[in-house]
Amino acid sequence: MRKLTASELHELSARTLAHYDASAVSFREGTRDHDVSQNYAAFLRAITHPPPFVLLDLGCGPGRDLAYFRSHGHEAVGLDGSASFVEMARSTGCEVLHQSFLELSLTPSRFHGVFANASLFHVPAQELPRVLRELRDALADGGVLFSSNPHGQDTEGFSGERYGAFHTLETWRAQVIRVGFTEVEHYYRPAGKPRSEQPWLATVWRKSG
Repeated sequence: MRKLTASELHELSARTLAHYDASAVSFREGTRDHDVSQNYAAFLRAITHPPPFVLLDLGCGPGRDLAYFRSHGHEAVGLDGSASFVEMARSTGCEVLHQSFLELSLTPSRFHGVFANASLFHVPAQELPRVLRELRDALADGGVLFSSNPHGQDTEGFSGERYGAFHTLETWRAQVIRVGFTEVEHYYRPAGKPRSEQPWLATVWRKSG
């Protein structure tokens, strides 16, 4: 695939965010009761810093996961590029940053963990190393990155109005290790299904070096 220009990157991001802005209410209602307890557990048990933790929910959407982390005593900070989601998420009482994944501005070493549930697949493959480095820089020493994405055969493009990049485990693993993370664990979701019925790949990483 040819390298995307800056204007093309801006356009694909804007188009994807416009989709989420327009469907924010239905998205909130459709995902409110999703069971992601397996992901919460994998993320939190990997963090070795004494609690409470300072956590970044990258692509926080309407704030479901922010509310969970806050209810367990952690300082949860949300980030989303959708203005509609940011407004919804702030109702949790948490700090919520209105930033695009392609234009992050994060405080270095602030977070003990970054929870990227169903979000990083929106980053075009050519921009992924830069975004991962920026997330790594935002983590404290030994901090944890959790990511869950729909996996695929290293393809990317629009599906409806949303841009997505769908990596194999091998490609994803190589990208994350290359920027300075060590793998803690990975698994496919939902649990208990045959692989053909597990569209989600969850990976847990520790900042190394």
